[in-house]
Amino acid sequence: MSSEKIIADWKQKKFKPVYWLEGEEPFFIDEVINYAEHKILNESEASFNLSVFYGKDADWVNVVNACMGYPMFGERKVVLLKEAQQMKDIEKLENYIVKPLSSTVFVVSYKDKKLDARTKFSKAVKQNGELLSTKKIYENQLPEWTSEMVSSFGLSINHNALLLLVDHIGNDLSRLKNEVEKISINLNKRKTITEDDIENYVGISKEFNVFELQDAISQKNLPKAIRIIQYFQSNPKAAPLQLTLPTLYTYFSKIYTVAALNDHSENTFKPYFYNNPFAAKQALTAVKNYGFGGAEKILLLLHEYNLKGIGINGAISGADSELLKELSVKIISSL
Repeated sequence: MSSEKIIADWKQKKFKPVYWLEGEEPFFIDEVINYAEHKILNESEASFNLSVFYGKDADWVNVVNACMGYPMFGERKVVLLKEAQQMKDIEKLENYIVKPLSSTVFVVSYKDKKLDARTKFSKAVKQNGELLSTKKIYENQLPEWTSEMVSSFGLSINHNALLLLVDHIGNDLSRLKNEVEKISINLNKRKTITEDDIENYVGISKEFNVFELQDAISQKNLPKAIRIIQYFQSNPKAAPLQLTLPTLYTYFSKIYTVAALNDHSENTFKPYFYNNPFAAKQALTAVKNYGFGGAEKILLLLHEYNLKGIGINGAISGADSELLKELSVKIISSL
């Protein structure tokens, strides 16, 4: 079951006695826990019927006793066990999980790991509780996930703004949502998030970023590439080498793929670039300028400079911008 489905059920007053939230992505777990803590019960009900425990300090007896208590002045109790992965003797909750009280909603947050499916305790959880097992969102899934999250605010986001936001923040889903929420407050009556909004409210330059560098390299525009890198040099947090090189590598991996296709047209390329016409045209330019062999050499250069960036193969200490300049010159002037 997904976090969205659990919360949707709760909004309709559909409750199960036990919810077990586990896995690698804390965002989805926190979404459910926060709703359970602040929305299932109103303020007056919560003062009598909400109990919150933390695994490191919780005793299993106290947790079970809280779960077994009947609600006062309300229909149900809510018992939350946060950071349950740190709790000693957590398996001793098994007897309660097997026979839970129907008037209690017991929600367990078990972050960064999963129960061993072979154990009796794990089987008891799966048979008697509602299980949410989370996984990290892969980088190639982030644009789609972020676009859907933006839609949940009743907004849309243009392609360049989406890529700026995702590239800058990365896989921190909580921060992505917080930034979109902050932007939404400042849009007034507008419904589309643009690059200007990302620049104004998130602090990412729409002119000097890794995607503009990517475009400059695609066009073999060395002066533009150097200007962008000089901006990076003056603003080290704008595009750290450890984020810039993987982004370029991902892009030129796609160029390498599409360059091998028989049909070099915008419509053929669009599915590889989020169905975005602008990105497909940029890819066409890159393929014309470098071809399949050039794209392959670019990937080898990016790998080489990634190693240099972490101190292997003669890196220039403390000079990310110098490495980027050297790399850009080699790509644009030599291929």
